[in-house]
Amino acid sequence: ITMMRMKYGDPAAVEFTEEVARQLAIAGWEEALVLAEEKGPAPIMSETFEVTDEMLRKRPEMRNDGFEVGDKVPGRILHARYSRYMQRMAAEAPELVAKLAETGARFTHHSSIAPTGTISLSLANNASNGIEPSFAHHYFRNVIRQGKKTKEKVDVFSFELLAYREVIDVAAMPGGMGDGSVAGNLPDYFITADEVTPKQHVDIQAAAQKWVDSSISKTANIPTDYNYDDFKDIYLYAYQQGLKGCTTFRFNPEAFQGVLVKEKDLKNT
Repeated sequence: ITMMRMKYGDPAAVEFTEEVARQLAIAGWEEALVLAEEKGPAPIMSETFEVTDEMLRKRPEMRNDGFEVGDKVPGRILHARYSRYMQRMAAEAPELVAKLAETGARFTHHSSIAPTGTISLSLANNASNGIEPSFAHHYFRNVIRQGKKTKEKVDVFSFELLAYREVIDVAAMPGGMGDGSVAGNLPDYFITADEVTPKQHVDIQAAAQKWVDSSISKTANIPTDYNYDDFKDIYLYAYQQGLKGCTTFRFNPEAFQGVLVKEKDLKNT
């Protein structure tokens, strides 16, 4: 999002997030069909299920299609035609979903998204952080080295800042670092997790979740001085947007013991 010169959480970024998730989903279910044709569908797709009153209550369209209590229906039909998620997919790729109903998919679920703000730095330093914004573009990480009792402070740069320094400005740094470097010369779309409003966090997750059929969560960063009533409203807003899960993190400088530390946080602790 940043490298495309959009601000995380803005309407354009939300729209872009949904489009990426949609394309990933379509590609994933295309592969589910290819693998099913090659290796066979997931076993549950070939199982036969008995139509019940509850099934017809939850999916009235089954009754409209002529199903009655006691009828038998294969799993691949229940999945491809009557899953709410696959019904949404059918609106985008009707021929693909029709083939999945005929053949069955190789797997039952396509994708999950975990909150990966910290994980993206713990693994290989700057692996993808998924739908999370960058924690910061330059900060320090406390690393424990084998055989040493004290933690070592290591500089970390965001992937987008490294790319910007490589292509645009080798001296580019975020503002207010206090380390003697050229500071504050990044474009305004280089925002970080604490500059994203809680509702913007929710909006991004809601956009991605439309095309994620398994678990999804992300972390909404809450300012230290955030009003408590507004804080409670975040969860109500998340519920109204249909989020499967909502996690919040409020930085407490008096108790913070995390592995990712900004210079200003160290001064405030």
